[in-house]
Order: sequence, then C-alpha cells, then structure tokens
Amino acid sequence: MLRAVRARRIATATAFGGGGLTLLGAGTVALLYLQARLAHRAVGFTEWRRPRVRRTYGDGDGPPISFALFGDSTAAGFALTEGPLTPGVLLAEGLAAVADRPVRLRNMSVVGAASADLGSQLDRLRGAPVDLAVVFIGANDVIRLTRPADSADHLRDAVRRLRAGGAEVVVATCPDLGSVRPIGWPLRTVARRASRRLAAAQTVAVVEAGGRTVSLTDLLADEFWARPEELFGPDRFHPSARGYAAAASVVLPSACVALGLLPELEEAEEAPERVLPVHRAAAAAVDRPGTEVSGTEVAGRERGPLGRWAMLLRRRPEAPAAQPPAAAGAGTPTPGGGAGDGTG
Repeated sequence: MLRAVRARRIATATAFGGGGLTLLGAGTVALLYLQARLAHRAVGFTEWRRPRVRRTYGDGDGPPISFALFGDSTAAGFALTEGPLTPGVLLAEGLAAVADRPVRLRNMSVVGAASADLGSQLDRLRGAPVDLAVVFIGANDVIRLTRPADSADHLRDAVRRLRAGGAEVVVATCPDLGSVRPIGWPLRTVARRASRRLAAAQTVAVVEAGGRTVSLTDLLADEFWARPEELFGPDRFHPSARGYAAAASVVLPSACVALGLLPELEEAEEAPERVLPVHRAAAAAVDRPGTEVSGTEVAGRERGPLGRWAMLLRRRPEAPAAQPPAAAGAGTPTPGGGAGDGTG
C-alpha cells in the first residue's frame, strides 16, 4: 500500500515536472538515435586524474565538521585540474568560513555513477560519522534511461541510511541535460523533459526520507548557451570551473541551514504561500533553479490530506560563490569510471 501511494506521488510529480513523452513515430525515433550518435561524437574523451585535495579546511574553535560528498562527475569536479576549484573544496571552505570551525572533507563520488551506485559509495564510509552529506546525482540515470521511480528508490534508500546515522542531507537534483550544447532539437526537448521528471521524483523521495533538495534544473542555462566556452569544459558536456562554482553556490546556503549555521523559518505559517504537499512542491521546484525543498509542519503535523508537507525557499545567490581564475585549467574528461579522490 505504501509503495503504491509513493508511486502515485512520484507519478504526479513527474507529470507536473515536464509532462509525459508522447508516443513517437518511427521517423522521430530514428532522428533521435542519429542525434544521440552525433552528440556522442561531439563530446571529447581523454583521461582525467583527480587533483589532490586536503582533508581538512578552515580553522577556528570546536571539533571539525564531518562533511561527505557523494554522487557523480559533478561531485567529483570532473575535468578540473586544480583541487581548490572542485565543488567539494568550495563547499568545505564555505562551510568552514560560516561555521568558524574546521571542516573535514571526504569525497566518495565516482565519475559515471548513477543513483543505483550510491549504496556502494556509502559503504566506503565504513561507519564513520557524518554531520553533513551532499549528493549530486541524476544525469547518468537519464543517460541510461533508468525509470525515475527506480532512481528515486535508490536515492531514498541512501538518504535514509545517512539520516539514520545522524547526517543532515542535501541533494542537488538532476540538472537540465537539454542545455548541453552538442544535443540538438528534438533530442534536447526529450533530454530536458526526462531531466525534469527525474528531478521532481528525486525531490519527493528525498523529502519523504528526511533530507532536503536544491534544484539545479536549468541553472545558468542561458549563460551556458550564450557563453559555452566559459561555463562548459573542454568536452562540451561537463561544466567548466565557473560552472562548477555556480552549482556549489546554490547548494552552500542550504547546507549551512541544514547544519544550523544560518537561520531557518521556524513555522510554516510564516510563509503559507510557500508550503505545499511535497509532490506539488517538487513540480514547482523543477522550474526554478536554486529552489530548496524541505519537509515542514503545518499546525504541528508533518502530513496533510495530500501527503507530506514541504516548504519551497529560494536561496539562490545573485552570483557564484567563487570566481575561479581565468587561467584555471580543466583537462579534457572521459566518461569512464574514476573512484574517490583519496580523501576518504
């Protein structure tokens, strides 16, 4: 019964978040296949070695905050050659500055990972305590044509494991693959709809499991399209240093709030227009990059007639949290595997 209710909510959210795909004719399918082949050829492929990063960032009083990063190439900072420019380090340094405490970073991400791989990444913690977990995941689920409900189930399980261990969890939902330059129309439309359906399903799953999400959706889509040489890496698929900094900048405020380092609304009644059933909040978030969705209470209750209550908050800053130097290099990436960066 619970799985049926959960599936219905995910289906509702994904319908709001971009609409279902109509039946495609044979000619359209052939065109999409051809475009996928051409886009695949347009993406560059070379070896990439993760830059070395320190384990601990910042100083100040108190024990270090234990911060673990999970997910795919975005979490790894794929293509970057300088450790300080990777999302994990940007987030760790930002947390340390706000908390005035050191932050110990463990990056468990794997290039090419999908939601089904999160369990093995968590296993590598070997029971070590985590105060904050940030997850970047979803793009490879779309590329592999994984059903959104299946991807959401894997993500929900990972969030529950982290929450059971005492960690606060922030998930950056699936980005809009329709902004990738080598992808043409109509494949771009298919990629955009699939990305948004997954992002909506992820939001429902994460909030139900006790975490919070931040919508990446088409963050910087206009800038990506107008200035791809600045915000895309050499392979024209993964972000450049500036693109990664933009992603980190929308996650950092929510991470700080999750740890109690920034104020959060105490009562949902203070912002009733932002409180919705979680499936409706998920649908709204996919259209607004930088939007956070987290569980809340209404009149002392977590659930209403339509399910879990959730709050929508726009925490997106006006500019990226960091401005990498123009000469910051980025090696040309490979879509192959790559284990953690050795900080775990």
